[in-house]
Amino acid sequence: MTKGRTFNPPPGWPKPPKGWTPPKDWKPDPNWPAKPEGWELWISDAGDTPQAAPAVEVDSDPTDPEAPPNELFALKAEVAMLRAQLADSSTAAAETISLNDQKILQDIGIYRYHHPLENAAGYRAELERIEVEITKVVREQKAIEVSSIFTFENSLAAGRKLSNDLGKLMLRAYNAECDSCIRSLRTGNPGVAKKRLEASRKAIAKLGKIMEMQISARYHDLRIQEIELTADWLMKKQEEKEAEKENRARIREEKRIEKEFAEERERLAKEKHHLENAIEALREKGERNPDLEANLLALEDAIKQNEFRLANIRSGYVYVISNQGAFGANVVKIGLTRRLEPNDRISELSGASVPFRFDVHALFFSEDAVSLENELHTHFRERALNAVNARKEFFFATPAEVRDVLMDKVGSLLEFSEVGESLEYHQSRKYWPHRSGELN
Repeated sequence: MTKGRTFNPPPGWPKPPKGWTPPKDWKPDPNWPAKPEGWELWISDAGDTPQAAPAVEVDSDPTDPEAPPNELFALKAEVAMLRAQLADSSTAAAETISLNDQKILQDIGIYRYHHPLENAAGYRAELERIEVEITKVVREQKAIEVSSIFTFENSLAAGRKLSNDLGKLMLRAYNAECDSCIRSLRTGNPGVAKKRLEASRKAIAKLGKIMEMQISARYHDLRIQEIELTADWLMKKQEEKEAEKENRARIREEKRIEKEFAEERERLAKEKHHLENAIEALREKGERNPDLEANLLALEDAIKQNEFRLANIRSGYVYVISNQGAFGANVVKIGLTRRLEPNDRISELSGASVPFRFDVHALFFSEDAVSLENELHTHFRERALNAVNARKEFFFATPAEVRDVLMDKVGSLLEFSEVGESLEYHQSRKYWPHRSGELN
């Protein structure tokens, strides 16, 4: 059967000695790569070097019996197959990886920086350093590893060229996947991007097994660091943006408060002046008015209190409020206001952004309201609605629980309402569609 024919090993198989014929019941080693479809193991003798079958065009049908594929056709077909499989496996991997940012945040509870730095500028500088390292590895041709002993058409040089060309193709696909991961990054989801890139690396190693091809560990680690640093940079930028927004709001609030106190000072001064004039006029007549004198004393106390609060920026009202219609039962907001009229702040919070007005459970004045608010926030920190942004002030707690902690801090409370009225909410529920009535 093999007389006048020469054994033609497929790519990746060891080359047999000249004139070798297989022994009886010989079978290829199962660890060897599978032969390409249409590959002929035995070809007609044509000198010392085995010759491939007649060349066929790449576009021809490989199943055509009149046009059996040669080595070049088989390898081109294999390259096309590898490209298709790489695209399919990358797509499948992306589909099997959860893209639910909320689930990721819930899994970790809060975002943890992979490379903690002080500010966004620090992350930008570190990213530039990583980009330089990536360029260096690529320039030194250490980004992808391929076999140096792969042969093509019995030529080691041709095998190396084919391996290098296919390696460039695979590296381009890997880099494209990495760039896509970075472009799709949002704050809080680096795990998804890293899983996608790891899946791409595994697909390349699997598809390039015949050439011992894989993305180098050094290059892969650099791209992973790039993803982590980009995610950290995005998160830090978001934090700085939120902090700047909070700072602007704080400055506006302080200016508003200063204006309120200045207007109150002017009003009290005018009222005091009128009372003093009235009392002086009565005194000139030899008369007294105890009510006017008592009003003057109360007015002087109000002036002192106003000056104290204007000078002491830590004083103010700590409030405990809830909104059952907006946030459900057993959710409270614990905040601080320095307004002369603290209910003005509650009215602002009850604006158009929420469907119902807030119920006020407590308004407690403290000379160090800032510390008192921080102590309450620290106590209920593990029960915060927003586990990512510590500036939010909503907590899973009942008003009674907050009352107990507040009494432990300040000793006593003159007034505290444990149950909110929620009039608008209760009056509106009967008009809701049935499915919306599930809110307790």
